[in-house]
Amino acid sequence: MKASQRLLVKKSVNPANFNKGGLEKTLSAFSLTMMGVGAIVGSGIFITPGIIAAKYAGPAAMLSFVIAAVVCSLAALCYAEFSSTIPLAGSAYTYVYTVLGEFLAWILGWSLISEYLFAVSSVAVSWSSYFQNLMSGFGLKLPTFLTAAAGTAGVSGAGFNLIAFVVVLAVSLLLVGGLQESTRVNSIMVIVKILVIVLFIGVAIFFVKPANYHPFMPHGVSGLVKGASLAFYAYIGFDAVSTASEEVKNPKRNMPIGIVGSLVVASILYVAMAAVLVGVVHYSKLNVGDPVAYALAVIHQNWAAGIVSLGAVVGMTTVLIVMLYGGTRLLFAISRDGLLPKVFRTVSPHTKVPVKSTWIFGIIASVFAAVIPLDKIAELVNIGTLFAFAMVSIGVVFLRRHETLQQINSSFKVPFYPVLPVVSFLACVYLMLNLQAFTWHMFGIWLVIGIVIYFAYSYRHSRIRAGLRAKESKS
Repeated sequence: MKASQRLLVKKSVNPANFNKGGLEKTLSAFSLTMMGVGAIVGSGIFITPGIIAAKYAGPAAMLSFVIAAVVCSLAALCYAEFSSTIPLAGSAYTYVYTVLGEFLAWILGWSLISEYLFAVSSVAVSWSSYFQNLMSGFGLKLPTFLTAAAGTAGVSGAGFNLIAFVVVLAVSLLLVGGLQESTRVNSIMVIVKILVIVLFIGVAIFFVKPANYHPFMPHGVSGLVKGASLAFYAYIGFDAVSTASEEVKNPKRNMPIGIVGSLVVASILYVAMAAVLVGVVHYSKLNVGDPVAYALAVIHQNWAAGIVSLGAVVGMTTVLIVMLYGGTRLLFAISRDGLLPKVFRTVSPHTKVPVKSTWIFGIIASVFAAVIPLDKIAELVNIGTLFAFAMVSIGVVFLRRHETLQQINSSFKVPFYPVLPVVSFLACVYLMLNLQAFTWHMFGIWLVIGIVIYFAYSYRHSRIRAGLRAKESKS
């Protein structure tokens, strides 16, 4: 076999093995939907509608979220077809391994590790800030050097964000206790978060002034589109749902419901929040760090501000749960293929959870959150996600041509094939090309590190390649 063929060796898929991965099947469609909403609707729903309205779209910010949801739904449909056809842990990594080959799958898997790792770290830093605001309301305050990383503005010398460090470890402890318990806590928190959002909308809607909706698109269509580009990143997170496909009771039915359903619920919440926010306060005044709290102050409803802050903390906690969960299941899948050490695929016989993988991932993320400033650790999240979206979208074309997978009775198919997957791929590539140069430089460095690891360890320990070598030695 040629070297190029060895790099692109594909993972064989046997439907008979879909229920033999070692992970326990406990998740329902409702659990998956709550996971998706938990990942998508974080603190951003209390911030991004105001920023998009003030800087780009004006009152049309609600339409920016609609456009972003439509673009995001293209990738979501592609994920739904893959996850219902190949119900295995690993999400996009496993899908690409099956239809495009090992080396591309490793590159994608390594990119997704950065997405989940830095997403957890950055959200933990934001969680720390909101939690400190809540505590200050009770007159409690930690020393600055224990609440901010070294290099943060106003912090000299060594710094350690203790709160961010502890919250990641606390979520890790929750996850090692068992998936069923974790999803139950996540579902409760998601419901609380939705109730907080509904509370704001219910209170503020009585103070909406129709005059604030004029002019509706002050910066024209270009402002609307720029707003949609920013709104797109608010929806990132639904892909984490697909990492759970191996632990779903009826993946062919429940995976599409969970992925698409969570996107629909999140879209309704974002659009409603934006519509009410710009109706209460003129869009030109919303370029603040806490536009929802500002709007409540304008209408003299300060009593609700503390509840909104609580909702933001709860919202970010669910993001931490889902993204940390997604990262551990990704490591589990890559390790099971031999591309990472076997420690990552060890499953507890009692909880059916990869305990060691969860703790390793959680400890690394907690250290990053504690010592690296937020603006530095957030750079790799978007590009890793878009890369995954693009690969999964174009991968559907190869999925339909796969001889074995064509025979699997998938309950979901992407409509308007092959136009929709190709359009989704091009849209993701376009958004990637519009990212900052610094993001590309960081992404390049991360990929170089991944390639070194691949040829130093993964290439030689690949289980699929080991099987090929055994066959070649016999022939």
